[in-house]
Amino acid sequence: MRKIESKITNLKQIRDIARRLRLKGKVIVTTNGCFDLIHLGHVKNLQKARLLGDVLIVGINSDSSARKNKGGDKPITSHKERSRIVAALESVDYVLIFDQTDPSLWLKLIKPDIHVKGRDRKMEDIKERWAVKEGGGKVILLPLVKGVSTTKIINRIKKLKP
Repeated sequence: MRKIESKITNLKQIRDIARRLRLKGKVIVTTNGCFDLIHLGHVKNLQKARLLGDVLIVGINSDSSARKNKGGDKPITSHKERSRIVAALESVDYVLIFDQTDPSLWLKLIKPDIHVKGRDRKMEDIKERWAVKEGGGKVILLPLVKGVSTTKIINRIKKLKP
């Protein structure tokens, strides 16, 4: 089993890794998100995403980009913690923390064959779809696990009495 730290990479490293993988004919799958308070929906969709190709690269929003995308009270956990938790999952090959609110920059460098998002969005709402298509890849929407979300978990916790 690979060490968690060896899965966490930076932009230059992941660009070089993707180049080497492509030369070997590997199918590269990517996804991205905040991944705050990992739950069953995250785990199942990462497993499904990994089955679509040979390598799964997960982009994780930095704390500042997560706040811009999700609001001031998120993320609950730091990007350092979130990246280590996601990297610990067997289905994940590499993790990249990115500062932008839109993942298009690193997706243009990686040029994934497949980029996966959840069906909580419509295709036209996925900002990065153009970057993926320009690189020759396609975007696939995976079904969500019913009844599970970070927001629902947070709301349940808020209702608990101390």
